[in-house]
Amino acid sequence: MFGSYPDVVNENATRIVAGVIFTVAVTLLLFPNLPLLVFLVYGFLARLSYGPRFEPVAWAVSQFVVPRFRISFVPTAGPPKRFAQFVGTLFSIASLGLFLWNQEFAYQLVLGILTFFASLEAFLGWCCGCWVFRGLMQIGIVPQEVCERCNNLTWNKEA
Repeated sequence: MFGSYPDVVNENATRIVAGVIFTVAVTLLLFPNLPLLVFLVYGFLARLSYGPRFEPVAWAVSQFVVPRFRISFVPTAGPPKRFAQFVGTLFSIASLGLFLWNQEFAYQLVLGILTFFASLEAFLGWCCGCWVFRGLMQIGIVPQEVCERCNNLTWNKEA
């Protein structure tokens, strides 16, 4: 069902993508519209499934923005970022459902939460999904083997 997701990703590229997600989400809060909301959901689903390969924003960031502006590669573990994409997927799908059912307040609430956490990643470099993922590993829900290929990276930034 899901394709391959990188074991190691560029933290800087991830933050730029989060900045775009933040911008899209704020736009949707101010000007709700179905096509942009579907784009947001598709983006999360594509990043969750394959990383940046089939997602236009992440692909453009990794192929054009990062090289053009010589943004450094700061390695970070991929599995926690994929978990964060999973959580974002849930919130974006919930937002879409609430929008379609004309539940304006609930739509704004769920999308507002997504916007808040995207802003933390984009502007502060703190990934809540990564923090939760780490906690799930520490209590044994996520097996340690999940990050064996990326275990040379430190978790200090995400703690």
